Amino acid sequence: MALQASPFPNGFVAGVHAVGWAFILPCFWFLDRLIAVCKSTTLERTQRLEQECYLHPLKVFFGSIVFFILFVATAPLAFLGFLLWAPLQACRRPFYYHREPPSSPENETHRGFELVGKASFGFATANLCLLPDSLARFNNLGHTQHRASAIGQRIVQGVCRPHIRIFVDSPSSCGTLSPSSSFLPTVNSVTYGATDRQVQPTGRSGHRSAPRALLSQGLRQQDDVPWEVSSLFPSNIDILCLEEVFDKRAAQKLTDALKPVYGHILYDIGVYACQPPCGCSSFKFFNSGLFLASRFPVLEAQYHCFPNSRGEDALAAKGLLSAKVLIGQNQKRQRVVGYFNCTHLHAPEGEGVVRCEQLNMVTKWIGDFQAANRRPDEDVVFDVLCGDFNFDNCSPDDNLEQNHCLFEEYRDPCRAGPGKEKPWVIGTLLEQPTLYDDDVNTPENLQRTLESDELRKQYISPPVPAVGIPMVYPETGQPWIGRRIDYILFRENSISKHCRTEIEEVTFITQLAGLTDHIPVGLRLNVTMDSADE
Repeated sequence: MALQASPFPNGFVAGVHAVGWAFILPCFWFLDRLIAVCKSTTLERTQRLEQECYLHPLKVFFGSIVFFILFVATAPLAFLGFLLWAPLQACRRPFYYHREPPSSPENETHRGFELVGKASFGFATANLCLLPDSLARFNNLGHTQHRASAIGQRIVQGVCRPHIRIFVDSPSSCGTLSPSSSFLPTVNSVTYGATDRQVQPTGRSGHRSAPRALLSQGLRQQDDVPWEVSSLFPSNIDILCLEEVFDKRAAQKLTDALKPVYGHILYDIGVYACQPPCGCSSFKFFNSGLFLASRFPVLEAQYHCFPNSRGEDALAAKGLLSAKVLIGQNQKRQRVVGYFNCTHLHAPEGEGVVRCEQLNMVTKWIGDFQAANRRPDEDVVFDVLCGDFNFDNCSPDDNLEQNHCLFEEYRDPCRAGPGKEKPWVIGTLLEQPTLYDDDVNTPENLQRTLESDELRKQYISPPVPAVGIPMVYPETGQPWIGRRIDYILFRENSISKHCRTEIEEVTFITQLAGLTDHIPVGLRLNVTMDSADE
């Protein structure tokens, strides 16, 4: 059955919901501004010092008074809206579905298996911290709406570029280098925060430095896994999973930016308010934050909410989204499909038991979804799980999660074993107080920093020690990696038996420097389908 665009059963219910939310929004916005005016990012504080602006205390004082008065004045209207809005959540499906009509049906499918029996697929995941502006500022990130627009434009700029391969013939470097943004036409971008510094003149007239990509180490290979640090999103990403897209307006801006490239988008994923017994625990003020954009048609989708969330995490409907997408057809004219799953696990440190329970649920829910939607006359060519797991593979405090049986089913290209990363891996969680430092405030600078062991340890979050046990990190002779909490995993035992999977590339992406506190991760898989005779 085709997915419906609206999460509501009919237009009348959708209209009542829209009226209720319209009553709530002014009060919510004034509360958001009341908190935001009192909380500055480190970039804003630095800019005020550079501009010698001393009026900020007056702005905070009078702004707080004005927004508080407006908040109180609109509270009765918001309460009326809440009485309309909350009951309707019981009949709401857990996502909006946007479908952009293609110019032709062939543009939505991959003909690789039909023509030559093989194809490659690109995936990427990124945590964007698109909370309401006031809450994002506690992560040293502000201007949520501007960031959403800038992120969407940067992603499109990266994934739509030509897939240029530059081969370097030298004893020390032989591989593929990604083209830098210097090779790309300039797009109309939204300037936010530190990103405006990258367009300022360097002061050197008559001399043009080499493009950043030519100075990078390019595509490297260790442990049979090609990898690189790229200042751009890989070209031709097929499915994109984003986390912490909690703000509805920001989700709409992302959808508007991405829909020319990704014709199938699921957003505002999750549940709100109180849910039936055995559903999500506690009242949900925010959705799951998950956002899925796919080039391929989405045949089926299912969302589950974690029932065991605690503390501040229980305010959001974190969970798992599973989707089945149509790839095309094989040489026998049978349907070819793929499974894609994205999640965002419990955040607080020291609560590994909660995350392990959620991993158990993820494993079960994925199995149930695939069992219910798998057909005998179709080929499954990939089964991918990605998202922000909120634990890493190097912290002693995360030992419980590192040994979970999920990693026996799904393969992690970056993992050497429980508690041990491969030596080339780079952590994906940035230190929030230093997000706007010159070493990390542009894609090119962040790329250079991540490629340096000494610089990297200043800006990537370090491992978390076990309670009461001293930690020495890294071990003698081992590189400094830091916390990698963003994962892309794939499973081979659930795809069709005559399909073989190879890793083409793992990418650590710096294009969102200054716009989020995570480093996006990309994975490209090559899938070969053996013929029936073989």
